[in-house]
Amino acid sequence: MKWLLIISVLFITAHVFSQTTKLKPGFDPAEYAELLSLSYYGNSIADSIKRKTQKDRYQLVYRSQETGLLNRWQLFLRDDKVAVIEIRGTVNELPSWLENFYAAMIPAAGSLQINDSTEFNYKLAEDPKAMVHTGWTIGVAYLAPEIVAAINKQYNEKGITDFLMIGHSQGGALSFLMRSYLEYQKKENKIPAAVHFKTYCSAAPKPGNLYYAYDFDFITRGGWAYTIVNSADWVPETPFSVQTLKDFNDINPFASIKNILKKQKLIIRVGGNIVYDKIDRKTRKAQKKFEKYLGRVVYKQVKNSLPQLKEPNYTSGNNYMRAGNPVVLLADEAYYREFTGSKEMFFIHHGFRPYYYLLNKYYL
Repeated sequence: MKWLLIISVLFITAHVFSQTTKLKPGFDPAEYAELLSLSYYGNSIADSIKRKTQKDRYQLVYRSQETGLLNRWQLFLRDDKVAVIEIRGTVNELPSWLENFYAAMIPAAGSLQINDSTEFNYKLAEDPKAMVHTGWTIGVAYLAPEIVAAINKQYNEKGITDFLMIGHSQGGALSFLMRSYLEYQKKENKIPAAVHFKTYCSAAPKPGNLYYAYDFDFITRGGWAYTIVNSADWVPETPFSVQTLKDFNDINPFASIKNILKKQKLIIRVGGNIVYDKIDRKTRKAQKKFEKYLGRVVYKQVKNSLPQLKEPNYTSGNNYMRAGNPVVLLADEAYYREFTGSKEMFFIHHGFRPYYYLLNKYYL
C-alpha cells in the first residue's frame, strides 16, 4: 500500500512536470518573432517567399466575431500542443479609436454594465489603489468570456495547459489586462490551476497606474510577461499621464508637508505653502480635465456604438505607467536611415516592419 502511494505521487508529479515544460520563462526572440508575424499575417513565417514553400507550425483554430468596440481575437495551436491567444489591435474605424481615447481610469476591480442584461465583474489587481484604462477594460469585458471558455475547452478536450498571448498596439494593451483577468480567474478556480500563460505585449500603450503595474509585474514574475518597445515609437508613451499627490503611497513626506511647514520661519512657511498649493492645485486641475474629456465626453461618443453601456464611475487618477519586463529595441542612426518620413507619417515606427527590423538587428 505504501509503495502504491509512492508510485501514485511520482506519477502525478511526472505528469504535472510534463505539462509545464513546453513554455520557458525569459524573453525568446524567435518565439516573439513568430508571434508578431502571426499577429500581422496570420502566419508565423515572416518572409513572404518562405511562406509559400514552408509549412507553418501554427494552425488557426478559431477566429472570433468582432465584438464591443470592434475587438477580435484568434486562437492558434502550435505543433507541440502550445496554444496562442492573439488579440487584434486598432482598426481604422471610429469605434476602435474611441476605445483608445476612452482613457479616464476606473478601479482595477469592479463591474461594468455592458448592456441591459449583462454585468461584467472583473478583477485585474489586488490593490484597491490600482486603476486601469476604461476603454481597454471594456474591450476585455467583451472578449474575456469567450477566451476563458476556449481555454477550458482546450484543456478539457486536448489536455492543453500552455498558452502564449500576443497583442500589438491596442492588442498589447488588451493583453496586459487580459493576462491579469485570467490570473484572477485561475485564483477563483474558473480556469484550471495547471494552465500556464506567457505574454508578449508588443508596442503596447500604458495599461494602468503604478499600482496596477506593480500587480502585473508581481503575478508574472520570473520572466512570464514582456513589453516590447521600439524607442522611436510614440504609441507606448501614451496615454497622457498626470501624477497628483493622491497617487503616492499613504506614507510619504508630501502628505505631511503642511505640518512640516508650520514649524518653519514665517517667510519659508508662507512661500512654501504658496508653491505647494500651486503644484497641488494645477495637477489636480489637469487630472480633472483628463477625466472630463477622456471620460464623460468620450463616453457620449462610445454610446453611439454601445448604446446600452452604462457609464462607469471614474477614479481620480491618470498616473499611467508601463508594466511588464521591458525589451527595448533601440533605434540608432542606421534605423533612422532605413525608416524616414515626414512628421505626418505617424505610424512609421509602429508597425511590423520596424519592430521586426530591430528585433533582427539585436537578437536574431
